[in-house]
Amino acid sequence: MKSVQTVADLMEIAAITAPKAVGKDYVVTKILDAEGCRDLGDHMALYGAETGKRNFDRDGNGVAQSDAVLLVGIKDAAPTGVNCAACGEPTCLQINSGDKNGEFLGPQCLIRVLDMGIAIGSAVKTAQMLNVDNRIMYRIGVVARKHGYIDADFVMGIPLSVTGKSIFFDR
Repeated sequence: MKSVQTVADLMEIAAITAPKAVGKDYVVTKILDAEGCRDLGDHMALYGAETGKRNFDRDGNGVAQSDAVLLVGIKDAAPTGVNCAACGEPTCLQINSGDKNGEFLGPQCLIRVLDMGIAIGSAVKTAQMLNVDNRIMYRIGVVARKHGYIDADFVMGIPLSVTGKSIFFDR
């Protein structure tokens, strides 16, 4: 549906222009069309089956039925240098120094993760104002990152749908 692609474009603008700490931008975005959604949904179901992790198939089914998905992540997000200890370390950590085999790269500066969260909030606000069903999904981000849909260290996905009843709730 062409109008949903327009909403995804507007959501991406909202995410890109959302405020970022210290004026440094590490947020990355990408939009998948309906065909990309079907492909991603199939990969999500397969990932759940291969790993034994629950609900990747359920969420993958919803993604496969979506008109678009907005991916929002952070890439090479340098710590702010304020030594706030929100990450659990007394001084700013070295990003992406942990286990490289995890679902996401880490650790991440929590202030940069908040930047990503604000970008996601701005994006979903835009979708909600335009009456397009959406839901923020962690599982989308796991598979989108692993399969190279987006080059990001930590990512979430927002599927979009226009139907008489939201396909993302009451599952």
